Amino acid sequence: MKNKRLAVRTVILLVLAGALAYTLYSNFFKDKQIVGIGDQAPNFVLTDLNGNEVEFADYRGKGVFLNFWGTWCKPCEREMPYMENQYKVYKDQGVEILAVNVGEPELSVKNFVERKGLTFPVVIDKDLEVLEAYGVNPLPTTFLVDKEGKIIDIITGQLTEEMIKNHMERIKP
Repeated sequence: MKNKRLAVRTVILLVLAGALAYTLYSNFFKDKQIVGIGDQAPNFVLTDLNGNEVEFADYRGKGVFLNFWGTWCKPCEREMPYMENQYKVYKDQGVEILAVNVGEPELSVKNFVERKGLTFPVVIDKDLEVLEAYGVNPLPTTFLVDKEGKIIDIITGQLTEEMIKNHMERIKP
């Protein structure tokens, strides 16, 4: 009887240890990239700084420069004026910028946007659900999405104005 109980306890302990090991492995060692090049960009609905709902699917038919950023992120801050300049050039050519802030307070984001004079749409991912769905790490990360909603490239790190211009050309319908 004691041997049987010991065997059952050992099996339960091994199963728990295996589950713990898998959880640690998947959280720390597996590639967090959820979507990749060639995949359909996941749809989402977030609220912009004017309180309007923005649905990603509504951008179908346009090229989308989908940028994940934070106000505290210096590389993000440095590339924002370049994004604004290129937005002015490409918005009438079927290319949109959608900047997804990663869970910061609305007031901080509004102040940043006003200070930088940004006119492209900015939404806040309050619960970081979109960040997780796209597997974003690190910031800034930009997804280039074509007019069919397919991801054609994923760029991590700060972009120069020339790089942004070239990427806009790539997603122009």
